[in-house]
Amino acid sequence: MTIPPQLDIKPVLLLGPGPSDAHPNVLRAMATPLLGHLDPQFLSCMNQVQDMLRVVFRTKNALTLPISATGMAGMETCLVNLLEPGDRIIVATAGFFSRRMIEVAQRIGATVTVLEQPWGEVFDPQQIREAIAKERPKALGIVHAETSTGALQPLEEIGAICRETGVLLIVDTVTSLGCVPVEIDAWGIDAAYSCSQKGLSCPPGLSPVTFSPRAVEAMERRKTPEQSWYFDLTLIRKYLGSDRTYHHTAPISMNFALHEGLRLVLEEGVENRWTRHQKNHHALKAGLGALGLEYTANPKHQLPQLNAVRIPAGVDDVAGRKMMLQEFGIEIGGGLGDFKGKAWRIGLMGYNSRPSVVLLCLAALEQVLTRLGVKVAPGAGVAAANAVYAKQS
Repeated sequence: MTIPPQLDIKPVLLLGPGPSDAHPNVLRAMATPLLGHLDPQFLSCMNQVQDMLRVVFRTKNALTLPISATGMAGMETCLVNLLEPGDRIIVATAGFFSRRMIEVAQRIGATVTVLEQPWGEVFDPQQIREAIAKERPKALGIVHAETSTGALQPLEEIGAICRETGVLLIVDTVTSLGCVPVEIDAWGIDAAYSCSQKGLSCPPGLSPVTFSPRAVEAMERRKTPEQSWYFDLTLIRKYLGSDRTYHHTAPISMNFALHEGLRLVLEEGVENRWTRHQKNHHALKAGLGALGLEYTANPKHQLPQLNAVRIPAGVDDVAGRKMMLQEFGIEIGGGLGDFKGKAWRIGLMGYNSRPSVVLLCLAALEQVLTRLGVKVAPGAGVAAANAVYAKQS
């Protein structure tokens, strides 16, 4: 074969559903010289990562760590450690990613009851209560921030119901951690998983997870081995414990990246970060509305960090996204499942949630829509966003 040249990647502004752009400080942290995975300096780094994850997850859970793989691995870690063949689980599904929970749980051999809502809607706590009373499951799985629809699921009442009924609450926080309030302890969440490449402004490669004492007790009562050796927390806990029993070679550079990403979250302030995402969302939403774009999610439950909007009639999904990418260097996401070909998904996550990004995206979208035949008042999107920013200052 011919040896290819060195990579020469043109920068792209990543405004899709993920990954998002990594913070420049995170990228610099990845250039830190490698260490051995049992080097005292690296072990200290890992301890600090766990401590910072507890702050960001808003939990005191001892079992809080980054799984050495991407966000889907976090989902699998939660399910394979808490479910055994024959266990019953309810999966509340109102979008694409909850369907992944269903498939993983079925492969474990669990009995899965699917509770459904239309895409873009959320679940009422009473629906959950009635389903639990009928099915009497061991666990309930639900997505906090549904990336496919742009909907944010309220969890506080659902967590209380699960505590009251003795059901383990397993939550997908892949698109919510570091962007909107996530309150593991206050909401009574027993297991949660996330990712490194969205709200935490790192490259993909790690999946933060956290487990409550109730969840740990459930693991310790297991009668069968975990389905996965790699994601078996019984083994991983020994690696993280005082014995440091070898389990796998952790991705050193990615942990350096996550350390810096989490440090930046704490430096900004967790609550301040939530506020920043809301402010930029309001500006983007005003601009998108001025361009004639409507959100797919219920207005009461729209995500600030993932803005899913309906594609105007007559506009070609792929042509629009291709123009955004090739002519403006901006990536936005297409729809999934029920929204395939019908929606665009615009992410403002972590480092990318800032006014300059909002204004650039709106200016590019205006040109794209105009070229694709949509009548848009010149400068309407940018002007609407600027009006929101003016009120915020």
